[in-house]
Amino acid sequence: MTRPVILGLTGSIGMGKSTVAEMFMELGVPVFDADATVRRLQGPGGALVPAIEAAFPGSTGPAGVRREALGEQVFGDKAALARLEAIVHPAVAEERGAFMIEHAGQPLVVFDIPLLFEKGGVEQVDVVAVVSAPAETQRTRVLARPGMTPDKFAHILSLQVPDAEKRARADHVIDTGTTLAETRQRVKRLVTALTDR
Repeated sequence: MTRPVILGLTGSIGMGKSTVAEMFMELGVPVFDADATVRRLQGPGGALVPAIEAAFPGSTGPAGVRREALGEQVFGDKAALARLEAIVHPAVAEERGAFMIEHAGQPLVVFDIPLLFEKGGVEQVDVVAVVSAPAETQRTRVLARPGMTPDKFAHILSLQVPDAEKRARADHVIDTGTTLAETRQRVKRLVTALTDR
């Protein structure tokens, strides 16, 4: 039984990864979105809400996990973060397994994982594509987000593997510093290359 080629899609904040993930979906490639899965599991009635509330009292409410309240309890506390990850990661892995069963007949699937290099998910994928753009483009995009400040942006960057290193470690780089049409062509060429193997 052959299984799909697993493409790990990653990229630093503001590089356009979500846009590129949508392009894969438009081409009929199933995409497993790790962040969206976490949001669903932590949202209203989410499967992880009781366990997170038990470990971090006061961090959830009727709408699920209160991200700010949870953030205050884990921010800068490595042990607390490890406790949270011990709740979240196995649940995400289970969802990913179900996704793989559902799409077993596909030639290609995408794992959209923002922290692919940071959290050591590279061994779970066959090929890595990094979404990248010039630093100035990235900065402009991120600072345009509501509630974003230069300090917040700098802090987020400090937690991520530098873009240059990601590019060096990737099998493919998808540049989003160009037009959407050009990026779409790059994605199309990559899908063709990976499904023709």
